[in-house]
Amino acid sequence: MNKAFLAVIPLVLVFACQSNKPATSTTKPQGTVLGTIGSDPILSDDFSYVYTKNNVNAENAYAESSLKEYMNLYVNFRLKVKEAEALGLDTTAAFKSELEGYKKQLATPYLTEKEVTQQLIREAYDRMKEEVRASHILILLKPDADPKDTLIAYNKIKNIRDKAVKGENFDQLAKANSEDPSAATNSGDLGYFTALQMVYPFEDAAFKTPVGSISSIIRTRFGYHVLKVTGRRPSQGEVRTAHIMIRYTTGGSAEDSLAAYRKIEEISKKLSAGEPWATLVKTFSEDQQSKAKNGELPWFSTGRMVASFEDAAFALKNPGDVSKPVLTPYGWHVIKLIERKGLAPFEELEPTLKQKVTRDSRSELNKKAFLDRIKKEDEFKENTANVNATMLLADSSLTKGTLKYNPEDPKNKKTILFTIKNDAYSRLDFYEFVKGKQRPRTDVSPIVYMGQLYNQYVEETLTKWEENHLAEKYVDYRMLVKEYRDGILLFQLMDQKVWSKAVEDTAGLRAFFNENRSKYQWKERSRATILSASTKETLNKVKEEIKSEDYEVTEPVSTDLKYAKNKVAVPQESVASLDKIASALLRDKKLVLHLVETDIRNESVKSGSRKDSLIKYFVSKGIAENRIKGSVSSSFNTSNALVKLYVRSTSKKAIELRYNAKEPLALQITEGLYQKGENEWVDKSEAKTGSYSFEGKDRYYLVVIDKIEAPRPKELEECKGLVISDYQNYLEKKWLESLKVKYPVSVNEAELNKMVKASNATK
Repeated sequence: MNKAFLAVIPLVLVFACQSNKPATSTTKPQGTVLGTIGSDPILSDDFSYVYTKNNVNAENAYAESSLKEYMNLYVNFRLKVKEAEALGLDTTAAFKSELEGYKKQLATPYLTEKEVTQQLIREAYDRMKEEVRASHILILLKPDADPKDTLIAYNKIKNIRDKAVKGENFDQLAKANSEDPSAATNSGDLGYFTALQMVYPFEDAAFKTPVGSISSIIRTRFGYHVLKVTGRRPSQGEVRTAHIMIRYTTGGSAEDSLAAYRKIEEISKKLSAGEPWATLVKTFSEDQQSKAKNGELPWFSTGRMVASFEDAAFALKNPGDVSKPVLTPYGWHVIKLIERKGLAPFEELEPTLKQKVTRDSRSELNKKAFLDRIKKEDEFKENTANVNATMLLADSSLTKGTLKYNPEDPKNKKTILFTIKNDAYSRLDFYEFVKGKQRPRTDVSPIVYMGQLYNQYVEETLTKWEENHLAEKYVDYRMLVKEYRDGILLFQLMDQKVWSKAVEDTAGLRAFFNENRSKYQWKERSRATILSASTKETLNKVKEEIKSEDYEVTEPVSTDLKYAKNKVAVPQESVASLDKIASALLRDKKLVLHLVETDIRNESVKSGSRKDSLIKYFVSKGIAENRIKGSVSSSFNTSNALVKLYVRSTSKKAIELRYNAKEPLALQITEGLYQKGENEWVDKSEAKTGSYSFEGKDRYYLVVIDKIEAPRPKELEECKGLVISDYQNYLEKKWLESLKVKYPVSVNEAELNKMVKASNATK
């Protein structure tokens, strides 16, 4: 669901989040009138229903102040929906399509068996307390295989199982017979697993089979299995860890990768030498979110982190243990174990388990229970004779994917296969279904394929019938659909009147900003460069280096071009070296190319030049001309000439990389504009230009303040996001005022107060 949609309709959001429990009531009492919006009444039942859903856990629920505040929100909501209806937004194809999508989502909790789901959730939780190790033998079989193929596969697995039960070596049987490709190398061993990691029939057999025993024959969507349980152990539970991270994104340059690894390796060495964890986190960790919490992360269990991080964390045995450097897609880490605990309480895991159970293969048990129930509730009656006769009509056209039938044959229309309450479904209806579902099949007979399609038809028809009649059974569902319907309308109209308008109405936005400019102010800011070095000597060297405007790079990229006399074109033998320089410039936009010609002997000026030739060459590779500095003689030489090309960087980060190549944590450089409270070292400096030195624990700091920017109003581009948000609020307020004129609102305070009294009387 669109985030903006949810953000602007708290009535819908909270209500929808809390309304996932099917209600049994199918009647809705008539309500009193609490007021009017234009000519439309505000019914007490409508208001009370939504209010209760949104305030069920509020401490001041049904207090007079709460009811009046909510009535104001409700009125504003209904005003916008009424305007959307007046504009016909509820008649568009896009609206109808979106609403149908939401209706399908809202129907999901009603098309399942809650009790069966709850039993499966509890079973999964109890099994998660253990991990089982098992080996298996698989005979492949498609879920919809022909009975004759099914019998062949069954007899094959039965024969293998009989041998295993009689004592033949299970590993050897797996190697020789299993159709799981991995069996050739692992003898069928699947390692340890717990609930929700295997298909349910397999998991069920594994947890019900004693260690050392052979299971019964198991059918899954993969085929037939037998398994042997070889071990059990308690679950790993959960761990709470802290980490120090050096960012490195997979696919970055080799230089960045090496620099990141050297940093983390040096941090690991410092930890081994006894340096305090807190100091190293504060100084070096590049995970800003955890850095403020001493590197600490929330509790997590198996499957909650990327695999490499998780494996390293669970391998730590005692609180305080620290891992070796670990690589993840986000960078390099060292991990410290803070605490570990067993499996979380059921109540804590229940929501997650519910999601997994509904997606797991065990959901087939739920589906069967659901279909059994609605067959009774919806009075499903099957005409067995007609069904059997229809199955016998199947021929090879079906398995070719071209079922032949006469849609005008009255027998097809009159032959009823089943009824759901008063709705009858004929052979013709079934044939139309088959027409859309059939596909060529060579692995099954026509009559078997027809039976499979019939079962699918019954299941889909029953489910669709139930879905179409949910509003008649469940008041909660009916009200939810209404709330979402109104929410979609509200979103569309708010986008037209407020959100998009605030972005697109540049003149209006500018006028609003100018009228409210005093609200958008910069405080005094320091434009500063902050150096952090491992030694005072490094700090002093870098202090001088940063005064320049370009800097030596870590791995110098350079080449010498030797020109013969009277030659202008780029020497062919130097093309590979020039391409290497061009690649470096394309990778890093902060690099600048310098050209210097030596051994110049001035002669008469000709029309071409080596400089022009070189510039054209690099421009053809995608390098902007303003990134090429220096000069080459515009004349030819009577003797050979040498042109030196070398690359420098305009970024101070080049200095950092160069120093850290030798010692990973030697230097850190940051630059920016800082207000009070944004950087501790800038805060410790005087609020004026100059250099300020500080000494911390094992680090030396230098703050170079180049400029103090006085407090000033922000320009629109500097705070546009905030201004747009404020302008949207302004537009919405003005729009609501106009709607209240168009649709006058009145609230019956006496009737509203009765809800307060009625609530108090029940306490």
